[in-house]
This record gives sequence, C-alpha cells and structure tokens, in this order.
Amino acid sequence: MSPRALLLVNSHARQGEKRLPEAIHCLEQLGFNLIEKSTEHPQQLAELIQRYQNKVDLVIVGGGDGTLNAAVDGLVNTHLPLGILPLGTANDLARTLGIPNSIPEACKIIALGEVRHIDLGWVNGKHFFNVASLGLSVKITQRLTKEVKRRWGVLAYAATAIQVIWESRPFSAEIRFKNQSISVKTVQIAVGNGRYYGGGMAVVQDATIDDQRLDLYSLEIKHWWQIIPILPAMRGGRHIHSQNVRALHGQEFEVYTRKPRPINTDGEITTYTPALFRVIPQAVTVFVPPR
Repeated sequence: MSPRALLLVNSHARQGEKRLPEAIHCLEQLGFNLIEKSTEHPQQLAELIQRYQNKVDLVIVGGGDGTLNAAVDGLVNTHLPLGILPLGTANDLARTLGIPNSIPEACKIIALGEVRHIDLGWVNGKHFFNVASLGLSVKITQRLTKEVKRRWGVLAYAATAIQVIWESRPFSAEIRFKNQSISVKTVQIAVGNGRYYGGGMAVVQDATIDDQRLDLYSLEIKHWWQIIPILPAMRGGRHIHSQNVRALHGQEFEVYTRKPRPINTDGEITTYTPALFRVIPQAVTVFVPPR
C-alpha cells in the first residue's frame, strides 16, 4: 500500500514555488500518495497537519527553518513523522540532520524510511528546532527581508550581520541556571537545541539535536570590534573558548532583562523576555539519511 503523505510547501520560501513540481514528481515516482497543500501563510501549517492527521501516514514540509518552525506544533500534537525538503535560504535543520539540498536526494531519504527521534527546544510555550536567541540575532532577523534572502541566499545573513554588529550595544541580563544567578553585560544570548543556525554557524562544536541538552552562549563584548576575531570560530562552534564568550550546558535556563526583549526562534520573532528555556527530549520523529 502506498504511503499517504501530506505535502506542505511555503510558496514564499526561497525555492518553494519554483521547485514544487519537481518535488511532487519525485515523490510520486517513489510511490507516495500525496495530499498537496501550498500556503502563503506558514502559521496555517500546524492547523493543516492536525486537520489531515487521520488521512496520512507522514508529513513532508518544503521550505526553510521558519516554515519548519511554523509546522512544529502540529507535528508534536499528532506524532506524525516529518520529511524535510530544504527549500529555504539557510536550511539549518536539514544541515544538522545531513539532508542535502538536492530535491531528488531529499525525497529518496524520505522513501528509504530511516527515522531519528530528535529533541526540541521550548521557550515560553514555543517550540524550536535550532536556536532561540536575543540581541544581535533579533536585529539581523528584523532587517532580513524576504526579498534580500531570496536575492542573496545565505550571503544575506553575513551582509546583514556586518551592518548590525557595528551598531551593537551591550545590554544587562540575568541568567538563572542550576540554582545559580549570573549577571551579564552581553550583546547576544543564544540557546541552541540543534547544531546549526544562522546559515551554517554552529552553536557548539559537539552539539547534536538528540543529546537531550541545551547549549547557551552569551557574547560579552564591550566594543563592536571585539567580535571580529570571534566570527571565524563561530562557523565551527569554537567561539565558546573565547574569553569574551560565556558557555553553559543544561536542560533548563531562565533569562531576565530590565525591559522585555524580543526572542527569535529559528529565525522568527515569537516571544519576549523574561524567558524560560527547556529541552523536550525525543519530541519529533524525522526521516534522515541512513547511518
């Protein structure tokens, strides 16, 4: 019997509308019976998953990390396994899981049927796959328009980051962790669940998406130019060894600031401080390349 799949595509994703016919053809050739839904409003994805949960065996999401984040609550509530078609700009979750950007290859991975149970991060009631952060990354998110991402791809992250960094000013925060209270002056606090974020930067060099822990780093620089020697190390997650970076690992963190500060989850601003962060172990089942 052919597996029944709900195919959800964000038509605003960088390659969404253009690559959709190719994805449908590949999946049908591999024997999937598809219910295809395309949306310009990613916030509808969780609702669509719940609506079709009794009519399908799996959910396939075509889009980037923001699209996957919009779908995550539907996946958690229905326990349906997830297939990923990387059609976004950064595709950091796909990179973490070793899923290639090639649509035919990504479709084959889903058809092979090997799954991995991955953790989710959680902040103030909102799930995330990759990273939740406040500070610099929020300013980058606010400036990264869809047009810029569509035109420049991953390079848009680097160009926007350079513009934001030289304007950065430290803010005060309190981090509560394992019965400790740590006061910091920082330009960014990031809490990672997966390995990659922001177009291929690593949270920590040994982070995995099923290690049942969160990895927090706080970027504690006084002047914008102090971040320059740290930037190359961020690609591999080695920035945590810098004297200007505080690194913590655990299953739960609290972050407080003097006034509410926006937090982005997988590249979308979804909540504000004060914030409680938790890891939710083995929360979602995902199709992955054979080990």
